[in-house]
Amino acid sequence: MSLFGDGLDAAVQKAFTRPAPKNAGPQMRYLVKQLGGTKQVAQLLRVSQRTVERYVKNQIKKPRPNLAARLEREVKKRWQPQIRAKARQKAATTGGIVVDTRARMGYTAPIGSTDQDRIRHLTVALPPRYAARLFDAQEAGATEQQLKEIAAEALKEVYFQDGGRRAGSLEEVRFTDIEHLEFDL
Repeated sequence: MSLFGDGLDAAVQKAFTRPAPKNAGPQMRYLVKQLGGTKQVAQLLRVSQRTVERYVKNQIKKPRPNLAARLEREVKKRWQPQIRAKARQKAATTGGIVVDTRARMGYTAPIGSTDQDRIRHLTVALPPRYAARLFDAQEAGATEQQLKEIAAEALKEVYFQDGGRRAGSLEEVRFTDIEHLEFDL
């Protein structure tokens, strides 16, 4: 489970115009339609093809908890792709992204400054270029650490340096011990 990746996905899912299917039967039918057959869905969810067919026909209604989680994750990953793309595009070009976090943050700076790490609760609107970098990195399969570094760089510029108006000699921001992280478009 990826804190940054899941947070970005949750932010984009807020733009959905219709709710994704909630029950196993409609979810399974949606995946069969999207992937083109029960065999592909069975391979994706790591269950037998017959199990998928039984869900499609409503012969089974209640999946095991781990299958229910995989099913929901796969449906949400594919739900309303055009709406998802428009939301990402808007955030990356005009809207930007808002990050709300409670984490331990500190920075590397010249001697004499108070660069002590401390817990901070920040809600910061990041410019569109950072939203674009976060979404592009996520699509390219970036690791959790790479996404964290992009977010730390954005917080350095927007929060600590205030767009170049202060703390010009700041070298690096440390972003650790994340207690809460949420993105919004």
